[in-house]
Amino acid sequence: MRPSGNPDRAAVRRARLRIAVITAAIITLLVTGVGAIADVMMTRAQNEQVWRELRYGAALGDLASPPVCTWLYAPGVAPLPNAPRGFPVRADLDRVRRTRTAVERTVRRDDTVYLVRTQARADGKVVQAVFDMRFQLADRTHLWSALAVAEAVGLVAAALTGAVLGRLAVAPLADALARQRRFVTDASHELRTPVTQVHTRAQLLARQAAAEELPAAHRAGLDRLVGSAGRLGEVLDDLLLSASLTAGPARLSQRRPVDLVALARSVAAEEADRVRDGRLTVTVDGPPQPLFVTGIESALRRAVGELLANAISHTPQGGRIRVSVTRSGREAELTVADTGSGLDPAEADRLFERFHRGGNGGDGRYGLGLALLREVVTGHGGTVGVTGRPGRGARFTIRLPCPPPRPGRPPAPPVTADRG
Repeated sequence: MRPSGNPDRAAVRRARLRIAVITAAIITLLVTGVGAIADVMMTRAQNEQVWRELRYGAALGDLASPPVCTWLYAPGVAPLPNAPRGFPVRADLDRVRRTRTAVERTVRRDDTVYLVRTQARADGKVVQAVFDMRFQLADRTHLWSALAVAEAVGLVAAALTGAVLGRLAVAPLADALARQRRFVTDASHELRTPVTQVHTRAQLLARQAAAEELPAAHRAGLDRLVGSAGRLGEVLDDLLLSASLTAGPARLSQRRPVDLVALARSVAAEEADRVRDGRLTVTVDGPPQPLFVTGIESALRRAVGELLANAISHTPQGGRIRVSVTRSGREAELTVADTGSGLDPAEADRLFERFHRGGNGGDGRYGLGLALLREVVTGHGGTVGVTGRPGRGARFTIRLPCPPPRPGRPPAPPVTADRG
């Protein structure tokens, strides 16, 4: 099952489901516990009553006219026509004749249970009393049938109760998450303009410092200020995109067919300067025809750009990065593989957590990039994964659902950015 595109709504649904399941489990345990106690008490009461009647019948009962469901066997007395087969138990009769001690046993036969008591009467005659538990067993079956009906009714009641309790209990959580999203969106919008102004002003000051040949320490400080303002702007862009991805159906109208091959080549071309500076080789491989997915182009561009930027940051000079786009069944696969520093397999899942910096302290980023990447991919109904080994590079794979192949424009030539 694909992950939900809205983590907040998914968390609320999980909380409601958990409450419903717990409520149903409690009701089930209560009904089962009550049934078990009732069954034990009924079984004990029935057995005690039957044994009392059986002992009385064996000691004093009329051999020619025993009570209902009871048969009495004694020497010289003909068994009743409806007597069950296999009785009397000869071994018990012989034992009582030798020891003059009463013997009791339970016999299972013919889909029922018989209680058997053999004893010697005061006149010395050995009598064996047999009782058929058929009706008592039927009562127990009816009890469990009634409990099963009660259980079914209880589960329906539990489902309704759990749904109501879940909605009431989780409503504050859903409201808090919605308020949090609104706050992030509003704050990011409000901060975006002044941060952009600070970044632009810092760039102008850095150019003036270079032109006026200010001391190197001042120029270095301005360069750091430009970099910090730029990164702060990137974080705000990430927060705005993350908030927009969880906006729900309002974003569905913005989805259009996106050629993943052309998108990958375009993103690689945008990184050409960084590739040359790092003396890297980046290649983009894809089918000759367009490979369309349905989505928001700006968000998908941000996701692919994050993967490529991450590979460039972790690949040393002289390394290679390969971006490949293929179709596998009903999915489009975009893979970014590098020959960089790699990763610890134990860290693979945690790389997509917000603000996770990795075992080596991270690469200086704020930790939103890969987390936002996963939000973008899951928001488009896809999945993202990573494999790698320390010192052997990493391989990130995005899988997105795509419609059936459709004719498109001629493919663009492959983009290859070689080391300068």
